[in-house]
Amino acid sequence: MSELKRAIDQISKDRGIDRDLLVDTLEEAVRSSVIRKYGENMDVEVSFNEEAGEIEVYQFKVVANKVKEPLNEIELKEARKHDPAVQLGDEMGFKLNIEDLGRIAAQAAKQVIIQRMRDAEQEIIYEEYKDRVGEIASGIIQRRDRTGWIINLGRTEALLPKEEQIPRERYKRGDRVQAYIIDVQKESRGPQVVVSRSHPDYMAALFHREVPEVADGTVKIMGVSRDPGLRAKVAVYSRDRDVDPVGACVGIRGSRIQNIVQELKGERIDIVVWSPDIAMYAQHALSPAVITRITVDEEEQVLEVVVPDDQLTLAIGRKGQNVKLASKLLGWKIDIFTESRYGELNADRKGLEQLASVAEVGIENFLAAGFETAEMLAAATDEQILAVEGMTPSRVGDVRLAMNMLDIKPQPAEAEAAEAQTAETPAAETPAAEEAVEPAPQTEESAPEASGEKTGEE
Repeated sequence: MSELKRAIDQISKDRGIDRDLLVDTLEEAVRSSVIRKYGENMDVEVSFNEEAGEIEVYQFKVVANKVKEPLNEIELKEARKHDPAVQLGDEMGFKLNIEDLGRIAAQAAKQVIIQRMRDAEQEIIYEEYKDRVGEIASGIIQRRDRTGWIINLGRTEALLPKEEQIPRERYKRGDRVQAYIIDVQKESRGPQVVVSRSHPDYMAALFHREVPEVADGTVKIMGVSRDPGLRAKVAVYSRDRDVDPVGACVGIRGSRIQNIVQELKGERIDIVVWSPDIAMYAQHALSPAVITRITVDEEEQVLEVVVPDDQLTLAIGRKGQNVKLASKLLGWKIDIFTESRYGELNADRKGLEQLASVAEVGIENFLAAGFETAEMLAAATDEQILAVEGMTPSRVGDVRLAMNMLDIKPQPAEAEAAEAQTAETPAAETPAAEEAVEPAPQTEESAPEASGEKTGEE
């Protein structure tokens, strides 16, 4: 076996590059060198002779009476020295000596080969990691740049951007770290693998790795919401009525979930049972708070949650963390009220509903104009009430009469608010709750009816 053939086989084996691709690259490199030396008009053919184990270069010329282009033509007399049977217009091939290409051309060929091999390696790495998006990768912290930490994965590097790191988590060169592959991008310097430690799906992937029932599909992760490094909520559902999804994820004495907590540097994890009933699901998600009642607005995807007065702090959580995580997990807005505040709002709303009925307009018209209670309406001027959509002078009179009959009088606070209100009444928000949280967009998939109603917390 020739040295060239042996080298091709060895490179193909060591670097995982297709052998035919290496041969094509070598042929293209030599062809480029020939063109560099003789010009683009030269008709050449380059091929690798497998038996001889060498590159062969042939120059083709057309037989002519008179040569006008020496690179591509040969006189009939000269041609018949090589082949007596040749005729005018025939094409003849002449083997060129590669050594005649010279040092510069050989160097150029070498550069082409190196570049093509690098491109081939990068393509292989890209294809490998492109199919690994959604997996956990492990590597060594190598260095830091302006965008984040660079992690050595072995065959390539990964970027852990600042925004994908867990806040307050510190790294140093040489640390071994795990992260979740979220993207693989093609760049001129090679494929760029982007990883995350704060992504919700990273936690789901850790459960998939640590909990056999999740890995085999018996227990399904229905949703994850995270405040990275601090707290998370994971919704689970069991396909088997005999398998407790919370217990499976926690493990004996918390062994399974503790592995995940340690990997995430102490992030507290609440495991809740998913339910197709949004009210039941919300009750689980807001655990450990006790819920008195939940009102569901399907159209607006808003939940009004009522809790005992002494449960408000627990339901909202520190800096609103509990309700925010629950809202993200459900994908619904959650308004939390104490029982006492909810009772006040209901009493206020009842009087307003009566006045709206008298005026023959929807209560939402009054709310949109900024009148949240009957007392606020009583404190308003006729001009301000007339500005409400659907109101007429006669209806304003009817409303005033109804106020007298129902003994609705303006309270001091309402009177002050009415004085500040202009005739061009702006739209106001709905009655303020102790906590109102907008959900983050979700992409969680749906599932069949839940088999349990147990809530777990770690």
